[in-house]
This record gives sequence, C-alpha cells and structure tokens, in this order.
Amino acid sequence: MKLYIVIPAYNEAEFIGKTLQSLVAQTRLPEKIVVVNDQSTDLTKEIILNFAEKYDFISLVNTTSEGEHSPGGKVIRTFNQGYKTLDEDYDIICKFDADLVFPENYLESIINLFEEDTSTGMAGGFCTILKNGNWVLENLTDKDHIRGALKAYRKECFLDIGQLRPAMGWDTADELLAQFHGWKIKTDTELRVNHLKPTGASYNLTSKYKQGEAFYRLRYGFSITLIASVKLAYLKRNFGLFNNYLSGYFKAKKEKQPFLVSEEEGRFIRNLRWQKMRRKIF
Repeated sequence: MKLYIVIPAYNEAEFIGKTLQSLVAQTRLPEKIVVVNDQSTDLTKEIILNFAEKYDFISLVNTTSEGEHSPGGKVIRTFNQGYKTLDEDYDIICKFDADLVFPENYLESIINLFEEDTSTGMAGGFCTILKNGNWVLENLTDKDHIRGALKAYRKECFLDIGQLRPAMGWDTADELLAQFHGWKIKTDTELRVNHLKPTGASYNLTSKYKQGEAFYRLRYGFSITLIASVKLAYLKRNFGLFNNYLSGYFKAKKEKQPFLVSEEEGRFIRNLRWQKMRRKIF
C-alpha cells in the first residue's frame, strides 16, 4: 500500500527535525512526505529544506494561509495546501503534526492494520507526553479515538467523508462521518508516539471557546454537549473550561454558525454518542 504524509508546520524549528528524523528511520518508508510551512518566522523552513535535499520523498510547500494560529480551521487549510500538491496514486493519506517522534515500526504497523481488514477506514496509535520525567499517555480521549495529531485514512474513506473540515472539531467529525459511511476505526494501544508539545499549549482563551462551538456544529444538541463538556474539563483537570465550552456552544447557536454535518448525519452522530454512553454505563 502506498502511503503519503502531509505535515502542517508553523514555527516548529524546535521539533520538526526530530519528527522528520523519526519518519526517515521507519522500517517501512512512506512514498511521499509533504511538509507545509505556514509563514514560520523561525528556522522551520531551513530545517525542512535540509531534509528535502537528503531524501527525495520529502518536499516543502510554502503557504500564506490567513487567520491567527488556532485549532481546527487554520491547520486543516494548511494541510489542504499540501494535499493539493499530491497525485491520487496513494492508498493511505496521513495528517501528522510537526512535533511528534514516531517509533520505527509505526508506519509498518499502520499499514498492517489497513491490510488486515478492508473495512478499516482510519487507523492510529496513541500520543504520550513527558510528565515528571516519564512518557505517559495523553489521556484526553477514549481509546477508540485517534488524536488529530496522527490521523491515517484509507483513500476511499477519506473521499467518502468529503476529506477534512477546516474547522475546530474536524478530528471528531472525520471519525463520526467514517462510521456513518460504514468504515471502522482501528487503534493500536502498543503504538506510542511521543508528543513533544502538549495539545493546545499555544492556543489562547478565544480558541478555547471553539470547543463548545464545535459541539454545536457537530449537531450534538445541548444534552450531549453538557456531558461532553464535563468529561473534557475533568480530563484536562480544569473545570473552568466547562463554562468556556458551554459559552462557546450558546455563542455558536446564537450566531447560527454553519453545521459541519447534515441533519441525517447529525441524527446518526447523536444516536452513536448515546449508544456509546449507554455501553459505558451498563
């Protein structure tokens, strides 16, 4: 299976070299890696070029996307700029962050997950963060969810879901829509990836409201939003975020922000969420 990787990068000079080094050391190399430099003001571009000179499957794309650096929209618009430069001769497309260190068997293991079951539409491992000198799981989501930092899609699934939504909540919408179209989500608990910069470390308060907006735009409804907000605030050990999430939800509702999914997809998503919660309870 042919595997392509797109890596959005903004001021990642401290990490991008480590990410690329871990990818060129894989037991199964990708066919292509496109790193999209989004107006970095540090040495990100120069580091990428150094790798591109050594490895012919690595290329640099420079882009000038608009808007502040925030979760969701900007990073996916940057990803899309890289994706547009690729041909369609791939079987797996990956969206990776620029601050990850992969174990050497990561890509080989991901390909195996897709090959083992043709109904697998998405696959991934898990992020770990450095805490008190130890690498521990970045425990912000359930074990059946793939973090936005390390997404891998079967081509047919990627096209079925309409590619990636340039908005906060894209990395939940993709999995929900994949299931809507009958695809399976596969994770491997043995695949641990070091996440060098904790999620959201550089995001401001305004961006934190976007989580609640995402709940609204995914058509969760108030009840599921309430439960999801409590859970996420608890996992982040910051209950002040609970108010931010609800404020974002009602802000999006008042502004009648556009939904990320159709009414039919929304009904499927709500049913899926309730089923998952009932399984956990009973």
